[in-house]
Amino acid sequence: MRRGGLLVQGDYVVATGPLDELRQGYPQAEVVHKGKALTPPVVNAHTHLDLSSTPRFQGPYPGFIRHVIAHRSRRTPEAVQKGLAELQRHGVGAFGDIAHSLEGAAWLVEHSPLPGVVYLEVIHRNPQEAEAMASRLARLVAQLQERSPRLRVGLSPHTPFNVSPPLLKRLSELAQKEGFPLQMHVAESPEETELMTQGTGALQAIPQSLGLPPYQDLPGLTPVRYLAELGVLGPHLTLVHGVQVDEEEVRILAQSGSRVVSCPRSNANLGCGVFPWGLYLKHGLEVALGTDSLASSPDLDVRNEALWLWGRVDPRALVRAATRGGYRVLGLETPRITRGTPVSQVQSW
Repeated sequence: MRRGGLLVQGDYVVATGPLDELRQGYPQAEVVHKGKALTPPVVNAHTHLDLSSTPRFQGPYPGFIRHVIAHRSRRTPEAVQKGLAELQRHGVGAFGDIAHSLEGAAWLVEHSPLPGVVYLEVIHRNPQEAEAMASRLARLVAQLQERSPRLRVGLSPHTPFNVSPPLLKRLSELAQKEGFPLQMHVAESPEETELMTQGTGALQAIPQSLGLPPYQDLPGLTPVRYLAELGVLGPHLTLVHGVQVDEEEVRILAQSGSRVVSCPRSNANLGCGVFPWGLYLKHGLEVALGTDSLASSPDLDVRNEALWLWGRVDPRALVRAATRGGYRVLGLETPRITRGTPVSQVQSW
């Protein structure tokens, strides 16, 4: 609600409702204004905690990829620990994290006091090895899940162009069969669209500069249309970024039941474009918010993502994305502020 309030007695909420009604019902109560919003603990639905020791980059997206590769030795369990500590300082209720290494994922599984999802990153372009790789990844997910008291374990095919089509299809089948979630960077930048549709551009030069084979047999389709044609969209898949899309693609995502995480400050910092909130809200997609990483954003406080957009996007949509949307994207029950809620579980923005 736009002008809501809480009645607090001692350490607990005893009533909620429109501020004017609460004032009428409790005229002697002191009114304390608490900023722009009062919510349950927020959710950071997309992080790369292992980039928490990587210097922050500012510039075009292809340069960011090179920057991350150049500093890959810093992607350690210690960096994960640093990032998790920052999330805790910001009071998040849950988080989603893409782990570049098995060691980083294992550390999170064993040490995280917070609920959420850790996704093992997948970069593998050899189609002949798809079945063997899919089987290995499914075993790793099962093994980590057995050790995880709080986190769900899933997979993150890095991008539509960094995972072979047979492997993408197989991982989607396994995710639906075994019930684990997928999270993928999709439609993040104009360079991604150029690579997927034309096979050219700054992203094409990156593997060649590393002595790796160039991207080949690209589909000639935009990322969302390509994933739709492969048949991998669905409620098991969360797309991160989703900036470079048109209305038909948003409609495709909505019809598939896929979900989306927006990282607005990272997108602006890397020149990726502006998330089309109007289209996603029009078609009823569940949108969550994430910060991406400390290598592309100034902090891991997801409330600052919403506040950065305040005045440009309906604030109710932003509050929902930072709370209910985040919990739903991660497959968690959404907490509510009701009579009896401890005040310690209420966040002010």
